[in-house]
Amino acid sequence: MHTAIENSLPRTTPEQQGMASAAILAFVEALEHQVHETHSFMLLRHGNVVAEGWWSPYERDDPHMLFSLSKSFTSTAVGLAITEGYFALDDPVLSFFPDDAPADVSEFLAAMRVRHLLSMSTGQVDDTFPKMIEHPDGNWTKAFFDVPVLREPGTHFLYNTGATYILAAIVQKTTGQNLIEYLQPRLFEPLGIVSATWQESPQGIHVGGTGLNITTEDIARFGQLYLQQGMWQGAQILPQAWVEEATMSHIANGTDPESDWAQGYGYQFWRCRHDNYRGDGAFGQFCIVMPGHDAVLAITSGTDDMQQVLDLAWEKLLPAMQADALPDDAEAQAALTTKLSSLARPPVPGAAESPIASAISGQTYTFDANDLKLESITLNIDGPDGAIVVKTAFAEESIPFGYGQWQRGQTSLFNGPWEFEAAPVATSGAWTAEDVLTLVVRLYETPFYHTLTCHFVGNDLLIETRVNVSFGSLKPVLLTARHV
Repeated sequence: MHTAIENSLPRTTPEQQGMASAAILAFVEALEHQVHETHSFMLLRHGNVVAEGWWSPYERDDPHMLFSLSKSFTSTAVGLAITEGYFALDDPVLSFFPDDAPADVSEFLAAMRVRHLLSMSTGQVDDTFPKMIEHPDGNWTKAFFDVPVLREPGTHFLYNTGATYILAAIVQKTTGQNLIEYLQPRLFEPLGIVSATWQESPQGIHVGGTGLNITTEDIARFGQLYLQQGMWQGAQILPQAWVEEATMSHIANGTDPESDWAQGYGYQFWRCRHDNYRGDGAFGQFCIVMPGHDAVLAITSGTDDMQQVLDLAWEKLLPAMQADALPDDAEAQAALTTKLSSLARPPVPGAAESPIASAISGQTYTFDANDLKLESITLNIDGPDGAIVVKTAFAEESIPFGYGQWQRGQTSLFNGPWEFEAAPVATSGAWTAEDVLTLVVRLYETPFYHTLTCHFVGNDLLIETRVNVSFGSLKPVLLTARHV
């Protein structure tokens, strides 16, 4: 469990740091009413936490999947490795991987440099990552070079998660350490990040462009380090020159003045409107740095509208940041404290009992053939709490759930690529009709939750499953099972 109390950021009231509590309350309420699926946030001003909150069942010490916010940490490792002389910005990318080069090296591929990986300007016109994860022999670096370089590197922006993987591979090849091993004494330990995990490729290299899991306060400390130009507790742990280089725009990525995805791209950091910058990840993982306001905002969530989150930050928070401290406002501070202490994703609404529960409880239903490889399910549902026992082709596991509350457990039922261990979940259930049991399974270290609507019809069980956000289809999956 993450503790690192000695590295916790200082806490003050918003007014002491020139912000009105009422404005922060308006921001939190807007997140709830418009975004709906925020999991946590932490707001820093002048190096102090002025507001923070976790929507139950998400908790302070839970790490959260960062997706592409991982890229900014990979960039930091690159900056440190360059500073220590392991390689240089203008080294040819192919020079690190001569055995993986294609037989015919094009002029543009030969011209690709480390800086082009950092700025997402490799000259490839397709994201290499899908081809990498599908490569039959698991050699992701070779798969990267198999994607043609059709444009001159440095001239066109293409968001390319595979490019970040190659950066991770370069760090590992030159230092002899993976990203966590390399960053541990240089970044993680000074910042108090003690529970970082990072997914690996089949080559044993950290994925780089995604796969990092850390806590909300870890994200906030990382942002504060960049805000402080690489200085942390009196020590320059990241060169100021790298912070400036990494967070400035190196390539244009659009022309829409209202889009925070079209303000220029740095070295694995996005430029934002209002002269801010950020690292971000799919479904609303944010580390937003606001240099002109001496502020940092860390957010984890499970939304498919990330622009809306940024719009609310600019609309509600930026105008509230004043140069000088404000008078204490006990009433507004109390209202904000009350709100932040009661944040919650509500459990499933409905009844804790059904007339058919006792007849169904303990019965085993056998599934028809399905893509989830589910073989059978047994529902233990006649009591104050419940559990579903699921048997797959690989394992049998019990997932507890609470009526009117969240019950923690674990399951491998929804595992994705490179996920081999059971994931922690919080599950709630309720009878939403006499013959319908609805369960919500939250993978609380990720943006995802799954809704299972179980319809009991005679000896048949029909289950409709939905996921809140996805890189693929959001269409529900229908499963049928029978009690014999």
